[in-house]
Amino acid sequence: MTEPVRLSKRMSELGLCSRREADEWIEKGWVRVDGQVVSVLGSKVLPHQRVSVERQAAAEQSKRVTILINKPMGFVSGQAEDGYKPAVALVEAATRWKEDQVDTQFHPTQLRSLVPAGRLDIDSVGLLVLTQDGRIAKQLIGEDTSVDKEYLVRVQYTKPGKLPDSDLKRLNHGLSLDGKALKPAKVRWQNEDQLSFILNEGKKRQIRRMCELVGLKVVGLKRVRIGGVKLGDLPTGEWRYLRPDEQF
Repeated sequence: MTEPVRLSKRMSELGLCSRREADEWIEKGWVRVDGQVVSVLGSKVLPHQRVSVERQAAAEQSKRVTILINKPMGFVSGQAEDGYKPAVALVEAATRWKEDQVDTQFHPTQLRSLVPAGRLDIDSVGLLVLTQDGRIAKQLIGEDTSVDKEYLVRVQYTKPGKLPDSDLKRLNHGLSLDGKALKPAKVRWQNEDQLSFILNEGKKRQIRRMCELVGLKVVGLKRVRIGGVKLGDLPTGEWRYLRPDEQF
């Protein structure tokens, strides 16, 4: 017989919510297994058992916001560190993009549990996602995520001449970091000093380290797309809500 798993883990696997949300809903009595309310944390279920949630859970989840920021240089993605402000400090009524098409009213309570779904280095700029929705966080940073991310990378070649085609091929596939082979990427020249990188993974400072391996120095890095969501014309330092028609 298949082993039972924690109900919160099963709910996350089913895409109903994050594990943290699952624990909150279980405590509130909003979760049913085969039609019976389960309100004890740590309860386990078998894979064939039917898990459902009450309407209150769906209603609460629908109020959770996802915010897109064009992060400037000098801000960290998550918690404040070494005197640098976190990107969430940019989210206030005054910095909301005037062309935001979502009619949601901004309220400071939306800053509660607003966490970065992925990171962007302090010296990198561009699209950063902050969300209260555990499903979106799991989609973007979960172990089995398949959402690709696109970057524009300004580079300088540190050797004589120009980057050989063989090294461009290595950037696409053939490099390793920390003793592990990287997944295939899509890397091509945009112009003579700028590359486009499309990645399916996000190791720490991955693009900068990849470039170093082939003699390139990164002088500017901007994330312009995450899955089906583009940075577009969003001005630096401003933010907007994720539109209902947008999907990562």
